[in-house]
Amino acid sequence: MMSKYKCIIFDCDGVLVDSEPIGNQVLVDMANGYGADIDLDYAFKHFKGGSIYTCRDKIQALVNQPLSQGFIAEYRRRSYNAFKEQIQPVEGVKEVIESLSIPFCVASSGPTEKIRLNLELTGLLPYFEDNIFSCYTIEKWKPEPDVFIWAAKTMGFKPEDCVVIEDSLTGIQAAKAGGFDVFGFTAHDYNNELEAEATTTFNSMEKLLELI
Repeated sequence: MMSKYKCIIFDCDGVLVDSEPIGNQVLVDMANGYGADIDLDYAFKHFKGGSIYTCRDKIQALVNQPLSQGFIAEYRRRSYNAFKEQIQPVEGVKEVIESLSIPFCVASSGPTEKIRLNLELTGLLPYFEDNIFSCYTIEKWKPEPDVFIWAAKTMGFKPEDCVVIEDSLTGIQAAKAGGFDVFGFTAHDYNNELEAEATTTFNSMEKLLELI
């Protein structure tokens, strides 16, 4: 398979693992404990693709009161437990990875431990073992492009040699800011906002192979 790209950089949540509904439901439940009265649709519109710090600040503004000091730690505990019970790989992604003939890696806003946990739970960790890049390592979060630039450089490529696979507007903005082509995975694009920003979009993993 010949590709115009030399390296693929995958986002993790919503691209490799179907974690967005699980993590966002935990946020909804916790926010509603403070009287937020929101649902999963609200979470997808306002929290998807953002760091947990941004989500916490948005919830705080919504309920107009400070959240507990341990809010983020509690979110991690609850979401990790939920992932262990419910998480699945994104449909078709394993077949895509096994078909690739060029290098690839994962670059995510989540902590390394979360990325590794979810990849391990879905059987994908062996494919990414040494090529995991977390925003937490460099303390720069999307829509800043730093995590993608770091991933490309570590993998030995320039941004123009790589394509980023993203499912959130925040991630697409980060990739574009770094000079990358970025393909938007629209399976959960509830706001229909990726097409206007991404280099191109696709709605099922089997179509990805045709694009690269």
